[in-house]
Amino acid sequence: MNFLGWAASIQQRTEVALELALPPSHISPTRLHDAMRYAVLGGGKRVRPLLCHATGDLFKATLHSLDMAAIATELIHAYSLIHDDLPCMDNDVLRRGKPTCHIEFDEVTALLAGDALQALAFHVLSSHSLDVDLSHQLDMLNLLATASGSRGMAGGQALDIASTNQQLTIAELELMHIHKTGALIRAAVLLGAHCGKATSSELDQLSHFATRLGLLFQIIDDILDIESDTATLGKTAGKDVAQNKSTYVSLLGKTQAKELAVCLLHESHAALSSFGDRALRLHELTDFIAERNF
Repeated sequence: MNFLGWAASIQQRTEVALELALPPSHISPTRLHDAMRYAVLGGGKRVRPLLCHATGDLFKATLHSLDMAAIATELIHAYSLIHDDLPCMDNDVLRRGKPTCHIEFDEVTALLAGDALQALAFHVLSSHSLDVDLSHQLDMLNLLATASGSRGMAGGQALDIASTNQQLTIAELELMHIHKTGALIRAAVLLGAHCGKATSSELDQLSHFATRLGLLFQIIDDILDIESDTATLGKTAGKDVAQNKSTYVSLLGKTQAKELAVCLLHESHAALSSFGDRALRLHELTDFIAERNF
């Protein structure tokens, strides 16, 4: 199967697994469940589930375990988007080409939907049906919790808010994005590896790969924020400039930012070299992320 066919099959598997994991709309509290489903289903490229499955392919992990790890990361990602869009954060009105959750419902419902999705992610990952050893399952829970909290995504968001209207150094910007964007990307990769019983050495190599890939993802995001329009992105274009936030483009200029992206692309591929042809899907996915227009 070629890459696009493989990616479409994983995206479809992820959509089905998310549909089954989310509470049905007819169960009380119905408005909250509607908001959760609205924010998660029918949108997004499912990059983190793709990373989870691509890594799991390296170690012959079962599809069921990868599905559960993949949707756990996607639920955390969806919750973070809801909260990022709230008036107290980025105050955005568009996400994935439709009104943000607090616009479609209301601010309180959106806040609770994000909280509930975070809880659901850990409910999924702690399930007895996850097809991994208990010690690996505990490691996976710890990994996702760390990636989501103050030493990961939430901490990165705090750094982002604190840096508004300030010019950061490249080192400060990198630290912020290693937490805000990179932590969950790294978690998706390593959760897939844990599903397949990777060794400590292999986990270290994949961690380095994911860190470089996370920074690549963010630089591409910064470039797209100024080069693409709102309809293409599915979210408000030019938001970083409007909010006076430091980005790789604002600090380096567009040409140098693109050069750094190429460098990180090569570093990401190089970090997978020891896996040989087994890492084909991860190599293809890395190129997909570098070439994305969403």
